[in-house]
Amino acid sequence: MPGSIKLPITVKTEINVILLIITALGLVTRMYGINFPNAVVFDEVYYGQFVSLYMKQVFFIDESGPPFGHMILALGAYLGGFDGNFVWNRIGAEYTCNITVWSLRVIPAMAGALCVPLGYLLMVELRCSHYTALGASLLLLMENSLIAQSRFMLLESVLIFFLLLAIMSYLRFHNAQRLSSPHKWAWLVLSGISCACAVGQKYTGYTVYFLLHRALVATWELLNKKTLKHEMLMFKVLARSLALLVLPVLLYLGFFYAHLSLLYHSGPHDQMMSSAFQASLQGGLARITQGQPLEVAYGSQVTLRSKSSKPVPCWLHSHKANYPIRYENGRGSSHQQQVTCYPFKDVNNWWIVKDPGRQDLVVSKPPRLIRHGDIVQLLHGMTSRFLNTHDVAAAMSPHSQEVSGYIDFNVSMPAQNLWKVEIVNRESNKEVWKTILSEVQLVHVNTSAVLKLSGSSLPDWGFRQLEVVGDKTCKVYQQSGIWNVEEHRYGTSQEQKERELELHSPTHIHFSQNLTFMAKFMELQWKMLSVKAEVYEHKYSSSPTEWVMMDTNIAYWLHPSSNAQIHLIGNIVTWTLATVGLAVFASLFLWHLLRQQRKIEDIPEARWRQLTQVGVVCGGGWAVNYLPFFIMEKTLFLYHYLPALIFKILLLSAVLEHLHAHILRYPSHRCALDGILMAGLFSIYLSYRALSPLTYGQPELSSEDLASLHWKDTWDILLRKH
Repeated sequence: MPGSIKLPITVKTEINVILLIITALGLVTRMYGINFPNAVVFDEVYYGQFVSLYMKQVFFIDESGPPFGHMILALGAYLGGFDGNFVWNRIGAEYTCNITVWSLRVIPAMAGALCVPLGYLLMVELRCSHYTALGASLLLLMENSLIAQSRFMLLESVLIFFLLLAIMSYLRFHNAQRLSSPHKWAWLVLSGISCACAVGQKYTGYTVYFLLHRALVATWELLNKKTLKHEMLMFKVLARSLALLVLPVLLYLGFFYAHLSLLYHSGPHDQMMSSAFQASLQGGLARITQGQPLEVAYGSQVTLRSKSSKPVPCWLHSHKANYPIRYENGRGSSHQQQVTCYPFKDVNNWWIVKDPGRQDLVVSKPPRLIRHGDIVQLLHGMTSRFLNTHDVAAAMSPHSQEVSGYIDFNVSMPAQNLWKVEIVNRESNKEVWKTILSEVQLVHVNTSAVLKLSGSSLPDWGFRQLEVVGDKTCKVYQQSGIWNVEEHRYGTSQEQKERELELHSPTHIHFSQNLTFMAKFMELQWKMLSVKAEVYEHKYSSSPTEWVMMDTNIAYWLHPSSNAQIHLIGNIVTWTLATVGLAVFASLFLWHLLRQQRKIEDIPEARWRQLTQVGVVCGGGWAVNYLPFFIMEKTLFLYHYLPALIFKILLLSAVLEHLHAHILRYPSHRCALDGILMAGLFSIYLSYRALSPLTYGQPELSSEDLASLHWKDTWDILLRKH
């Protein structure tokens, strides 16, 4: 046996030295001095709050996107031993000794560094030459805005990394005809994982699927291969579907599962979620509802929370004040007791569910449970007025009915206080009304109006509380017309004075009914998509029209007493040339397209396909990462343009190669272009060096040196004169 083994055993491998060098340079430019400054930089204020909540396992919701990006930042903080105890209240706040600054920033810095070799590999997979790939990677290497964004606890560099990795991996899979089957399919799986990670950080990560159009085209082309056996065809289609669709969906769900598993304590964003969701968290509402009766019965004392959180979460409420006899516009009211929706916990939020056929206000033994379709009266606990609505126009919504606490003024206005309980999320028509879990619509028996939140606020006479109305037109599911019992106890006091004391006492009786993960995921996902981020004016906010030529910048950090400062400013030479390259590509592509239509073949068919693919990946990458911002209703900053910038830079390199290889036909013209390229690359280097003090924050420049960097009047660079 030993004699059959041939010695020595050798392993042969190929190393791309250029790729190693640019990777090392990427690491140096992004990792150098990431501990500086030892202070909060721009949006680290924003992301740091979420990192602290992760460390303390406190629930939060960020409407800007899914949680995977926050978890990545939290992982770095965890590895550095951060305990979550730091107040992220202002830019420039000094980090305390319990924070290892490099650990907060190392993951974004690593991701930003690896974008440089990924740019190289992507251009190679697009069938560009290694010289073109090297040129593209050098442009990415010396791009000041990418460096600045990578060196802090921010997410754009991580998003860009996964976008590039997803596209490069799929192209490697598509191009790797000679690789062994497991090796080749591993690239497809890596592409699917990268897609999930991109989408899991920000919703703009969905753009990666627009760029992977080739996957759909290639799958469709498989159907034309008649030599391909049906079994192999099914395998290839299924493998692509599993890797690019099923696997990303499972990973996306996994991100939320980890997020919800880690954050199980009650937090600052609880009230945005439903009562059932809140009750699943430790503390907060869970403390209040612990041990409540699950099933609502006649005689139950309840608080009714509106499912709508617009403009704010609130509870059905009443108080001793009446509607004014006449409103400011001259319209009259019923002058009965006001019923509103109040956005705070209050004893006046309690109502008693009464059987219209009995006088009892306590729960019998055994309890008589209320089911879907039952008729009830709702008696206000503190004032003993019945919830009522009638054909009187509401104060702020005259197209709807007024809702009031009924007072008998003996003026031919009889009580209309019967309500039908309709459980919207019932599984059967005999469903019992349940605490927290049941979504209930209260339909007025006399008028068929639905009790709902109008969305308007009452004037001063209504204490600026939210208006509740009866709406006859509400025939479909609307969150403003859905209520659920949040706090619940079985009433035991028949007398008013005793009942008032009972209503003032806390309800600590174990609510063990937990939501399933999918129910929590769906609710959280809907909240993230439906809650609009506040649009506000920020000193450094900008519009997409200002990004293309970098007419704006962002001051990330300013030293409190010196001229040291860090800005998000790009390499102006690269930005300008990349914009020119985009215009040149569009012109060339249109020219070739028209020439082909006239049956004039200037370039080989293979080159045309390659040029088209470059246009779709790089030009399309710029478009899908830039144009959507024109229709987004959110506060925008220059860093939102960085994913689009990456693709525009890659496109510039491909355009230059096309000009050199297929447009310029004379050697003298190509030599002239080579000279221009060397001069341009040197200019890019000089621009990178000149702007480096604003990228790294050091060395500190004099006021005169800073003034010399004010290359555009629209840039905001702080000048301190000593």
